[in-house]
Amino acid sequence: MLLVGNGRVITRDPENPYIENGAVLIEGDSIVAVGPEADLKAQAIGASYVDAKGGVIMPGLVNCHTHIYSGLARGLAIKGCNPTNFLENLEQQWWKIDDNLTLDGTRASAYATILDSIRDGVTTIFDHHASFCEIPGSLFAIKDVAEECGIRSCLCYEVSDRRGAQKRDESIKENADFAKWAADARKDGNHMVAAMFGGHATFTLSDETMDMMAEANNGLTGFHIHVCEGMNDVWDSRQNRGGISPIERLLQHDLLGPDTMLGHCIHVTPAEMDIIKESGTWLVNNPESNMGNAVGCAPVLEFFRRGIPVCMGTDAYTHDMLESLKVFLIIQRHNAAMPNVGWCEDMSMLFDNNPKMATKYFGRTVGKLAPGAAADVIVMDYKPFTPFSDENIDGHMLFGMMGKNCRTTIIDGKVLYKDREFVGIDEERINAWTMEQSKKLWGTLNEREY
Repeated sequence: MLLVGNGRVITRDPENPYIENGAVLIEGDSIVAVGPEADLKAQAIGASYVDAKGGVIMPGLVNCHTHIYSGLARGLAIKGCNPTNFLENLEQQWWKIDDNLTLDGTRASAYATILDSIRDGVTTIFDHHASFCEIPGSLFAIKDVAEECGIRSCLCYEVSDRRGAQKRDESIKENADFAKWAADARKDGNHMVAAMFGGHATFTLSDETMDMMAEANNGLTGFHIHVCEGMNDVWDSRQNRGGISPIERLLQHDLLGPDTMLGHCIHVTPAEMDIIKESGTWLVNNPESNMGNAVGCAPVLEFFRRGIPVCMGTDAYTHDMLESLKVFLIIQRHNAAMPNVGWCEDMSMLFDNNPKMATKYFGRTVGKLAPGAAADVIVMDYKPFTPFSDENIDGHMLFGMMGKNCRTTIIDGKVLYKDREFVGIDEERINAWTMEQSKKLWGTLNEREY
């Protein structure tokens, strides 16, 4: 057993939301009790102890949309890259990276992303991968790194026509093979790895390709697709796909539904929102990425008003979910020109909907400290200088905490990061190997040595 104590406990359980001097008792991969530390000590005889040192004990965070393939881009400048619009940004930067990402590059990107996520208190990720240089085996390579590092991960590959039929077919097969593996693993009791079926965006997906995706998936899992991130989707559908909207195309090809998650959805119409709502499809918003790509502000307030479930992701712009929590509120208020909107939606996305999506895909209660829930627990260094209680938890979270406050991360009952040091992970070895892969990739992209 493991007892995490000496801290304030935020449970995200409405039946027991906050414990001033609390603790969490873990046995195996599950939480068995949450309550005052004095009460739990009798159950915890012989248990190992994790000292929160007066900080905040809370559920691990969930990132519902990231891109491992961008993991080696930090500090990278590609010669000639000077995009003036979203498509140029894809062509001049991101597609160049994934066109040159080998399997080793994919593994290195996974290490970089996962270790940073664990440092920031993220215990579950939903990744949307691309490595058109080497597609076969790429999801399994990421899976191996995720299992080695201990993070909960839902993976998919972004199918696209942008590099021809052979690459399209390989990406469809990679999704299907991994989805079948994940389904079998679930039957064997694996609640750490899951699969979705990825697609890049509708403007790089023909009708034939969408049909092939639906056939290859055959109901195994939901789809994870970028939709209307830029205007490219809108123009392509209207001009080249029979004049219908991107969401209508997805509906026609059976790619919507309660297991599907659509990324971004910035330029969607009210009619498309109706289709999303009626089909039970989920959305995921990525506020910092949208601002960085200058593609607009997603109408998330309207999505909520219509009862459409929206999750929060980072699009790999950051791995810090609390950073995205802050930015979401700012962009929504700026866009609405109203300083009193967005708070409830912000908190619902990160602390309600993200855990619901993770619970759906991993078959464990995630994002809550309660008996029977998955033992994904983090400890945040946070010493408040204003009153702190169940009445203002979210205010402290929004204005006082960041991912870098995380001092300890526990996933599936295993202590992976304790007092700001990795446990059982050779960080120096991994960083050295990842640096080698980064230099190879950067050298290829810029035709020089690093």
